[in-house]
Amino acid sequence: MRKALRWLLALTVLIGTVGTAGAATAAQPEAISGTKSTTSTTSSVSSDIKDQLLAIPGMSLIQEKPYTGYRYFVLDYTQPIDHRRPSKGTFQQRITVLHKDVSRPTVFFTSGYFVSTNPGRSEPTRIVDGNQVSLEYRFFTPSRPEPADWSKLDIWQAASDQHRVFRALKPIYAKKWLSTGGSKGGMTATYYERFYPRDMDGVVAYVAPNDVVNKEDSAYDRFFATVGTKECRDRLNAVQREALVRREPLEKRYAEYAAAEGFTFDTIGSLDKAYEATVLDYVWGFWQYSLLADCESIPADAKNATDDDIWTSIDTIAGFSFYTDQGLEPYTPYFYQAGTQLGAPTIVFPHIEKQYVRYGYLPPRHFVPRDIPMRFQPGAMRDVDTWVKHRANQMLFVYGQNDPWGAEPFRLGKGAKDSYVFTAPGLNHGANVAGLVPEQKALATARILDWAGVASATVQENPSAAKPLATYDAKLDKRNIEREPTLRP
Repeated sequence: MRKALRWLLALTVLIGTVGTAGAATAAQPEAISGTKSTTSTTSSVSSDIKDQLLAIPGMSLIQEKPYTGYRYFVLDYTQPIDHRRPSKGTFQQRITVLHKDVSRPTVFFTSGYFVSTNPGRSEPTRIVDGNQVSLEYRFFTPSRPEPADWSKLDIWQAASDQHRVFRALKPIYAKKWLSTGGSKGGMTATYYERFYPRDMDGVVAYVAPNDVVNKEDSAYDRFFATVGTKECRDRLNAVQREALVRREPLEKRYAEYAAAEGFTFDTIGSLDKAYEATVLDYVWGFWQYSLLADCESIPADAKNATDDDIWTSIDTIAGFSFYTDQGLEPYTPYFYQAGTQLGAPTIVFPHIEKQYVRYGYLPPRHFVPRDIPMRFQPGAMRDVDTWVKHRANQMLFVYGQNDPWGAEPFRLGKGAKDSYVFTAPGLNHGANVAGLVPEQKALATARILDWAGVASATVQENPSAAKPLATYDAKLDKRNIEREPTLRP
């Protein structure tokens, strides 16, 4: 499961490097509280969108990249470290803007992690043929205060970051806004809606886990007992078990690999712990990012497989580099949040004898440097879950049938309005609207168009006629389901 985390940012996010070319910086942003937005929706008059963006107090340009049919900007925005006390310091948060036209709706995207600095469209952006604003989550570098006060990394502060960006950009992009994200990004879009329900006109949250009670994770055990086919489950379980049975020779190989690469294990505590954590992520990682057909690539006879076969299968799916200090460091903000608010799944391994499992699924505390204090807040997810059940309005949740993270999904109660939870058959952590059954796909597309204010009369009368308004673009719409840490959604 950690492997979800280790597979660098799933669902659309590539960590890009950007130059620090001349920053055209405006004045510092005004201090604001966390109140609802009252910003005017009158678009400012300017000859160029770049001028309009850079006229926003606190906005600076990192670079502009050309893309046919769009303007694409990588920006920094000055944010308060603490939105409750904005006078206590600021930091620079990266933003990208894929600009089409101020007459189009805007989609607010976040992965919940880093922001890609290359042009790309989320699925809702293509559906509504709109602009896209993408925000890097606070404390993911380089969007991290210095020095870092980790107590200011929580879901309300992050939602307030989005609220403040929305308020700054709404006068320019005055049409309807939707928020979206996949995995932790879907969680982020949901939390933003919970704290600032008047900002967005609709929410599309993909594969968003909902760990309401952190200590009760039996839903994941039930998932792994039935997912896919028995043949596939047996293959995966056998390889996982065999990797622990052969711990001594494979850990020797791991030590040689770590030495050659300069990897260390101070955060997790030892190579032995890192080895077991990687192996225990294996089955979770397969179902998170693979399809049932991919089971053919798993060794069919684990007991008679070579050490190289076992190593390669575990490394390909779970990644032996992740639980090193070097692999964990970029994801410290995620593990901090998992150990303070989000929660983290724990599963059992009934197919592995107890003598082979020394540590079990380690909690997030093991993946965060010890000099960073952590205290879990059990009420945070219960609050969001209750709000979604009773207050959700114009929200769409999409899950994949074979995605472990969907074992604890968001659910809707009687108080929810114009909101939906759909599951894409046979799909994994990359599930999307396009993968839904035809009736749900058409309904979801129609509702997204309507929330964005661009549904035609035909679609309003007949949702089955709904289709994305923008033509598919192989570069913009490429779905980068990259390897990310399994313990992380």
